Amino acid sequence: MLQNLTTPASITAARQQIAALLRAHAEWFCTAGRGETYALRRDELDVSVAHERLVLSCWTEQGSRSWRVLGWEWNGQMLLLQTSRRMGAELPLIELVPRASAYAVAATIRAARQVRCDKLAQLACASLADARVERCALSPGTRPGQPGRYARIVLRRKQTRIAVCGPVVSSHPAAVDAFLSSALLWFKRTADRLKPPYLDQLWLIVAGELLKPLLYRVALLRDSLRNTIHVFTADDDLSVLTRAECLERRHLWKTKLAHFPPVPAATVSAQTAAVIAVAPDAIDVVQARHGETLRYFGLPFARVRSLLGAERIWFGLDAQRRHLLDESTRGDWENLLRGLREHRSPTAPDHHHTFYRSAAEAWLESLLRRDITKLDPGLIIAPLHAQFRTARGGKLGIRPIDLLALRQDGRLVVIELKVYEDREHVFQGADYWRRVEAHRRRGHIRRAKLFGDLRIKDEPPLVYLVAPTLRVHPSFQTLARFIASDIEIYRFDINEDWRSGVRVMRRLRVN
Repeated sequence: MLQNLTTPASITAARQQIAALLRAHAEWFCTAGRGETYALRRDELDVSVAHERLVLSCWTEQGSRSWRVLGWEWNGQMLLLQTSRRMGAELPLIELVPRASAYAVAATIRAARQVRCDKLAQLACASLADARVERCALSPGTRPGQPGRYARIVLRRKQTRIAVCGPVVSSHPAAVDAFLSSALLWFKRTADRLKPPYLDQLWLIVAGELLKPLLYRVALLRDSLRNTIHVFTADDDLSVLTRAECLERRHLWKTKLAHFPPVPAATVSAQTAAVIAVAPDAIDVVQARHGETLRYFGLPFARVRSLLGAERIWFGLDAQRRHLLDESTRGDWENLLRGLREHRSPTAPDHHHTFYRSAAEAWLESLLRRDITKLDPGLIIAPLHAQFRTARGGKLGIRPIDLLALRQDGRLVVIELKVYEDREHVFQGADYWRRVEAHRRRGHIRRAKLFGDLRIKDEPPLVYLVAPTLRVHPSFQTLARFIASDIEIYRFDINEDWRSGVRVMRRLRVN
């Protein structure tokens, strides 16, 4: 309940208490009505007594603001001030919320995750009669000082040790590659470092939504590693542990396969052709469900749609701020094209410009789409499928394949591109191999005539993992050796200045 300031004594006491509260917190969020919101430091706030009135002042980007305080309340989380301005014409209720420091927020998150980590350790330990928890910690965060997302637990038995790993936060199925990569690298480092008794098992404990994609990836590991892994599911309360049966490789081809999506015909409308003619070496088109998307070196900048029987162009880099191309927006359209020509170019003067830095992988993809033989002379230039989807939807974290190509000898090739260090590179490529191989075995690719009448060889596809030489993740080689040797994975190191033209610096088999 607000304390009304009606006497000099109450005003003096309120000034002292409010001033102490303001000093106790480095930053405050201030909401002053009519949509006025400020982020203020404590030295930008002041409370004083003038003419027996309590006055709150603050300094904002718009200048100094002052209010007479009529009443106040501190509820432990928010400072509420009933104020008056303009001789009582305005009576805003000001809310001041202290902003927690990044350290305090990180500490709170770390504590909550550590609690789940401890529960996970006790749950795993309770499933074994003679085990005790030897280690229970969180993985490192993505940045120094941040808490990790995975529990790393070591259980000690009389003659052996067991490594246990599991997410302590809710995870989308698309995060399964990051989790498995982290778990396997930690397991290997820990196993190499420990003295007897050695680690001989790795338990992966996940929620139900991660189970199926995790089992699919475990089936692609080499036999000696797969035999040490046991997969479990746990309920939300971490009170029940259920073991899941790991899949053999042959079982992958017997599981129900998602519907193979149709590939739209590569037709180009008249409007699209006219735009491409402006910069044919830079602009390409991607077929969408309801029209065409135009890209400048991979960066989407315009969409062509049919509206009431007429083709219209919407342009803009922000999906929320696209404009219809007509006479009134012709100048904005010309400015956009001029900016793309200047800044989305290998000779751009400013490498920090948004046009230059955005959608870098799509830029590399657009260069290879024009001539895939720069990567491998044995590849067929066309047809070549970019951002190829093997199924609709994303319930299992299904993402499109960067490039699906065919070699002249009839072997399918899955190509996954990265321009920055990415630890998930290897497992993404392996999962794409699994999905393409499943469709190939069923004859879906041949019947869909993805490569016309060209012969598709009755052999599993190859996997090409492409990245600039200095942008390959340090763990790439270790993770690649975890994959079964019958899955042919090749690493392609390309030149760092690939925007000026792609050149392969090194190619080698990695597993």
